[in-house]
Amino acid sequence: MNFFSRYLVFILVIILNVIVVYYGSTYPFIYAVLFLIGPLLVVGFYDITQNKWTVTRNYPITGHLRTFFYWVRPYLRSYIVEDDLTGTPFSYRARNLVHARARGNIDTQPFGTEQNAYDESYRWIIHSIVPEECLDKSPRVDVGNDQTKKPYSASVFNISAMSFGALSANAIEALNFGAKQGGFYHDTGEGGLSPYHLKHGGDIVWELGSGYFGARDKNGNFDPELFKDQSSVDEVKMTEIKLSQGAKPGHGGLLPAAKVTEEIARVRKVPPYEDCLSPRRHKAFSTPIEMLEFAAQMRDLSGGKPVGIKLCIGKPYEVFAIMKAILKTGIKPEFIVVDGAEGGTGAAPEELSDWVGMPLMDGLILMRNALVGTGLKSSIKLAASGKIYSGMGLAYHMALGADWCNAARAFMFSIGCIQSQRCHLDTCPTGVATQDKLRQRALVPKIQGPRAARFHGKTLEALADIIAAVGLKHPSELKPYHLMHRVGPEKSQTIDTIHTFLPEGILCEAPEDTIYADWWKVAQADSFQPAFDFHEYRVRARN
Repeated sequence: MNFFSRYLVFILVIILNVIVVYYGSTYPFIYAVLFLIGPLLVVGFYDITQNKWTVTRNYPITGHLRTFFYWVRPYLRSYIVEDDLTGTPFSYRARNLVHARARGNIDTQPFGTEQNAYDESYRWIIHSIVPEECLDKSPRVDVGNDQTKKPYSASVFNISAMSFGALSANAIEALNFGAKQGGFYHDTGEGGLSPYHLKHGGDIVWELGSGYFGARDKNGNFDPELFKDQSSVDEVKMTEIKLSQGAKPGHGGLLPAAKVTEEIARVRKVPPYEDCLSPRRHKAFSTPIEMLEFAAQMRDLSGGKPVGIKLCIGKPYEVFAIMKAILKTGIKPEFIVVDGAEGGTGAAPEELSDWVGMPLMDGLILMRNALVGTGLKSSIKLAASGKIYSGMGLAYHMALGADWCNAARAFMFSIGCIQSQRCHLDTCPTGVATQDKLRQRALVPKIQGPRAARFHGKTLEALADIIAAVGLKHPSELKPYHLMHRVGPEKSQTIDTIHTFLPEGILCEAPEDTIYADWWKVAQADSFQPAFDFHEYRVRARN
């Protein structure tokens, strides 16, 4: 019986083919059926004789149903199965909010919240009985310190790093068009400064990763003259050193030779149709002090424009090593961007994406404490980059210490991305993350660009409503005690009672009184390595 059930369809196909052939001479129209069942017969014989696929070898013809449903599974989940709040990486509701704002549609919510206010992950903003008026619906942050010749006024919401090559030319152009219209900046990612970043005159932050794409010599070393030429253009407002990114910290990357087109090679300053390697670490520096000296060189070459550091935080003593190097040398980068481990990329090893790197909230608090605890926060701005797509996301991370926030995937949604998760296959259905010219045709920059600007503006309006409800005038006034977190079914606390927020200067004055005492003690300005065996030291200290 088991044999019969497995081969039932195949047996029926054989019988039907025999019947058609037998009666075909009498009734010729029956031969038309062969167009359907003939190929099935071929498939069936192939299935039982091949030795590559176990399922179809045991279940000829019908085994292919599994392949079909496996293929449609993501679509069924996205459009039929998942509810509004549980989809990942971004829920349907999150994506729909971005799309509605980008298109100028109604973004209000009827009939009350769908959030479970008694779930242990629930959080909210404390509002005031005496709210303020929404005075500033496009708040900005001044970026610069006493070492800056050309300070920059940044929006509190900007486009995070996405490279040309990972995104299509049309997508880059649309994002920059939106940045120009909306008055916010567009981070290039580490793939170099392309003509599409400059076409519409939007503000640019030029990111340099370990490959120094766009500013490298033939051996892959940093080329100061190339950097000087490109960083001096008016559209480039700031530059940024990428140490790591949230989705794949410590990994680097490889753009396969097939994707290194003549155009991409020209932008990146690499040979065309050869593998394009982004190394795991930088060649230009290997210590905290050398990194700061490199940052100072970039600032000088760019004519005094702000320079920043972007990283996903790993070992806390490495963060404190940077702080000690700043204090020792006096070289102060104008900003630091913390990238959360929940960040995204076109393709990342699953283990790194899931299990390596510090989540944004934890990393942001640590970096905030490092800057405040060393008295450097007034000179060095702090930005947060992660799964931020709403006014609440902006308010939440600014209350934790960020001066502004960056988003990548949210802005991808605004120009048409539908989270099909085909970025790594070059088969993006909307033309956002593909180098296929025919697929790119779907995305028209002058249509999608204004949508990015609308999404940005509407999100800042939502932030302004939150700030006014709290009784404040600017998001910089948000503090940790404005955030409530539920920590159990019957208890909630302000976040400053759950996490530690250091007072000004304490790491310089009394580091032993902080929770970071051990991390601070082993950090050294001259090396990213601990001054001594940290783990052995902690074991001895506990005993």
